[in-house]
Amino acid sequence: MKNTIKDLKIFLILWSTQSLSQLGSAMTGFALTLWLYEKTGSALQTALLAICSYAPYVVMSIFAGALSDRWNKKKVMLVCDTLAACSTVLVLVLIRTDLLRPVHIYVLNVLNGLMNTVQQPAGDVAMTMITPKKYFQKTSGMRSVSNSLVTILNPIFATALFSFAGMNLVIYVDLTTFIIAFLALLFGVKMSVLEAKKEEERESFLSTVKAGLAYLRDNDLILVLILFLAGVNLVASAFDAVLPALILPRENGGEAVLGIVSSCAGIAMLVGSMVVTVLPAPKNRVRVIYLTMLFSLGTENFLLAFTQKPLFWCAGQVIGWVLVPIMSANLDVILRTTIPVEMQGRVYSCRNTLQFFTIPVGLFLGGLMVDQVCEPLMASSYAEGMLVRLFGSGKGSGATMMMFLLGILGIVICLGFGRILRRYSYTEEQ
Repeated sequence: MKNTIKDLKIFLILWSTQSLSQLGSAMTGFALTLWLYEKTGSALQTALLAICSYAPYVVMSIFAGALSDRWNKKKVMLVCDTLAACSTVLVLVLIRTDLLRPVHIYVLNVLNGLMNTVQQPAGDVAMTMITPKKYFQKTSGMRSVSNSLVTILNPIFATALFSFAGMNLVIYVDLTTFIIAFLALLFGVKMSVLEAKKEEERESFLSTVKAGLAYLRDNDLILVLILFLAGVNLVASAFDAVLPALILPRENGGEAVLGIVSSCAGIAMLVGSMVVTVLPAPKNRVRVIYLTMLFSLGTENFLLAFTQKPLFWCAGQVIGWVLVPIMSANLDVILRTTIPVEMQGRVYSCRNTLQFFTIPVGLFLGGLMVDQVCEPLMASSYAEGMLVRLFGSGKGSGATMMMFLLGILGIVICLGFGRILRRYSYTEEQ
């Protein structure tokens, strides 16, 4: 145990403080969602918050990896964290002067998305650089644990602080966690510098970008996995857009219930993360990836669509998310052990563009379908009879219908890609 802690000392410093800062940022994001829904009552306008964060991330990620591979990883993380904190300070100023409007939040989310675009591949490569290979699955599980805790705690803390003192206090907490993470990274984390090969030093910027795409083209297993998870992300992001519209308008819903239901996803991920840290390596990591997603997408959406009680909403979240860390850990091992470390920044960024471009699409379509199709349909005379019996009536019934449609879409995606992925297997001996 002592040897493990010694081997992972730098990782533990970086992981713990960055996770704390992530919690602060997530709390601000959740509180802004509550603020915006109070102002507009629109699922689509609320979803635009996340869309504005993900759109630049998806568009620019393919170039960010090339920059990340050329730049000092630690400096990239420090600069990006600082600029993101400056945007949070600007939100605070606008709130205190009573000038904050939805458009301001959208613009600042775009800027934060750009910062995250550059920081994320740098952070991923940094984790590889400071972690011994034998600890990859364990540290991936630990990162899933921290992500789960953030998912559990941020809606609870954000709702409590927002209800007690408004956005100001939430932002003060966010800035405090940023300072802690910044100082820990600046003074407590040392990273070795990867020596670039001479021919790589002569590569042009565009050649570096093309190298990441070429790697994916020549490694079809990784490319198919990425495209599969792009489909999963389409369903999951649409789910995220629909969930507030399903819970907030209900008589047995509201802000507190939304916070609790959202936290259940984190509790499930925490359990899954703890399990994956002690699980032995599976015989076929690829099979684990697509079977876990088939189970998750094939149960959660239907539970939320056909139940009207918060207890069942929570159960759906637990069932839907408990296997996600197991999937993520197996994918993480495949990527880290297959892709050469000097290529990881650019390949991860190409992966981000391909795997996550469906997130803003799903958020937009989820919000649009609820506002413009499902809710008007459930409010019309056409819904009388079977649709009302299936999905209820009143505001929120359209979101319930959309959950049902997402369940069908999720199963179709998993079964379709499952037929392709069954051709592949992966073991550490490869």
